Amino acid sequence: MESGRTHRTAWPRGRRTRATLVAMLAVSLTSLVAPRANQQEARAGAIRGRVELRRLAAVVQRRPSVPELGAPEARDLPDRRKSVVYLESAPRGAFEQSDQVHAVMDQQNETFVPHVLAITTGTIVDFPNSDRIYHNVFSLSKTSRFDLGRYAVGRSKSVQFHRPGIVRVFCDIHSHMNAFILVFSHRYFAMTDAEGRYHIDNVPAGTYNVVTWNEGTTSDPKPAAVPEGGAVELDFSLR
Repeated sequence: MESGRTHRTAWPRGRRTRATLVAMLAVSLTSLVAPRANQQEARAGAIRGRVELRRLAAVVQRRPSVPELGAPEARDLPDRRKSVVYLESAPRGAFEQSDQVHAVMDQQNETFVPHVLAITTGTIVDFPNSDRIYHNVFSLSKTSRFDLGRYAVGRSKSVQFHRPGIVRVFCDIHSHMNAFILVFSHRYFAMTDAEGRYHIDNVPAGTYNVVTWNEGTTSDPKPAAVPEGGAVELDFSLR
């Protein structure tokens, strides 16, 4: 009986009992989860390097309108030097998107900006019209077929991309306007900068095949052994 009384009085009663248990569980869970999260962060590495382009894709020439004949207005040229570097396959469950992500592909000076956009599945891409003329945005790609119709300056329409793949975008009013959207099922990809350099962060330790893409050209896969907490250098040359 004495031991029973001791057992009953060892825990506070009523609401205090539940509060004490919740507090103890919270502390226990924190002590278990925090080290695991830190260990995962410590194991993550990076892949970085440079992409050299030996040639650039040809630019579709714009047809001048009648008032511009003899003195055509200067137009923006798409940046063909941007490449996308990505893992051919990623670890299972490496990326689960919970929040809805938005990206933008603008229409400026009869040009899609940016010319190349890399996104993850589930992303909503907004297509605003910043020109003082009508535009139309459409794609016949198997990955995502859509036609947003014609709309004027100041308006914007959107498309959500659910499947991975390459989507080529056009304007049915201006035949010289085109762009690319690369849709990935994981987040392990990067765009090159003005000097062709790239950096893929938070890659779990392991060996992966890495590929680089530039308009009209895709490299052969290159293996990369990512060390725990370190970085591996991997360069590409596209012809």
